[in-house]
Amino acid sequence: MTKNDNEMKLGAFFMIPGHHVAAWRHPKAEAHNIMNFDFIKRLAQTAERGKFDMIFLADGYAVRAKDKTALSQSVHTLFEPFTLLSALSAVTRSIGLAATVSTTYNEPFNVARKFASLDHLSGGRAAWNVVTSNTEGEAKNFSQEHHLQHHKRYERAEEFVDIVTKLWDSWEDDALVLDKEAAVFADSAKIHSVNHKGEWFSVEGPLNISRPVQGHPVVIQAGSSEDGKELAARTAEVIFTAWQTLEEAQEFYADVKGRMKKYGRSPEELKIMPGIFPVIGRTEGEADKNKQLLEELIPEESGVALLSGMISVDLSGYPLDGPLPDLPDLDQVNGGKSRFKLLKDLADREGLTIRQLYQRIAGARGHREIKGTPEQIADQMQEWFENGAADGFNIMPPFLPGGLEDFVDLIIPELQKRGLFRTEYTGNTLRENLGLKRPANSVADKIKEMI
Repeated sequence: MTKNDNEMKLGAFFMIPGHHVAAWRHPKAEAHNIMNFDFIKRLAQTAERGKFDMIFLADGYAVRAKDKTALSQSVHTLFEPFTLLSALSAVTRSIGLAATVSTTYNEPFNVARKFASLDHLSGGRAAWNVVTSNTEGEAKNFSQEHHLQHHKRYERAEEFVDIVTKLWDSWEDDALVLDKEAAVFADSAKIHSVNHKGEWFSVEGPLNISRPVQGHPVVIQAGSSEDGKELAARTAEVIFTAWQTLEEAQEFYADVKGRMKKYGRSPEELKIMPGIFPVIGRTEGEADKNKQLLEELIPEESGVALLSGMISVDLSGYPLDGPLPDLPDLDQVNGGKSRFKLLKDLADREGLTIRQLYQRIAGARGHREIKGTPEQIADQMQEWFENGAADGFNIMPPFLPGGLEDFVDLIIPELQKRGLFRTEYTGNTLRENLGLKRPANSVADKIKEMI
């Protein structure tokens, strides 16, 4: 095991001005800076000061809340990830830059080109979080009445990822010659067409930008359904997943890593990073008060709207202090299957009412919430890391900037003291800092085999 293997990986998941559904109401949240680049630059530099592996941005293509009251009570503004991360690449030096981009409402050529551009601009720090869009609202913003069925979305996603990686490989690493005297800008023998014709796409290639610094930007995947696990075992290098218990996380960890062998991959080629929502206090009492304040800030309508969206069932007509209504079977759900199952299991296991359930997920959104002192939070992170449940974590601060600053100033030093996290960046690229190999050029290798 290398030193890199003994250190957990950490992502700073930016949701501005915080992950809690009522974060913007928190007295210490800088909600007035929600569209202010200088504020986000400060957050990025704080995360880099904490030696996080990457900044992680979620994204979507529709306003989630349709109820007018919920719409007025919740934050529904998101920067387009490439625009924001390109700007942040100029004011950071080492931290990775991960953008969520859907395979459902994009084209492979555009996505390959944008990530290659970001990777060059940042000196090798780009990462792609591959998702499939799963809401009717998103479909209707792209001239569709309904979104694709779950398995169709993943079939499209698998072909999409294959094409993108081929496009990244359409230029060999040394294709650029730049010989002024000989008038040779590039070696045309090292620039290759892709000539892909599949069920979903027809793409000729090559890409009109040279191979990314990392070979391929790091590929992240966030699904935990059966289709999602299979896609991750074949293509992902990082998984952002959500689990509530150590046993569930261990089962997922072993399951996905166990599937990799049939694709010719080793478990070390994939880092599994569950999300955690830390509620930090210098004492247990302070942590309890911080949690209580967050719960008191939740408007009922926005809490119900959040939960309804996450389980793809409208709960607005049901008593808040009653149980969940009868829910459809998992195979009838065409939204996020893994999150539906996680929340239903949580409600059943603990006998939660609708109100109690939305209070539980209003911050972590189905991910694990850890409340306590720095030592207690580090204890729980260490337990998962050392017992086959996680290679690291995606940190979801409740509000910003304070939630991130507290993690950097209080939790990171505790992890460093235990030898669980780096004190300095050791690599020049995100791939190096994550302990991932630079991929070979699959297109060039295939051509060489044919010669």
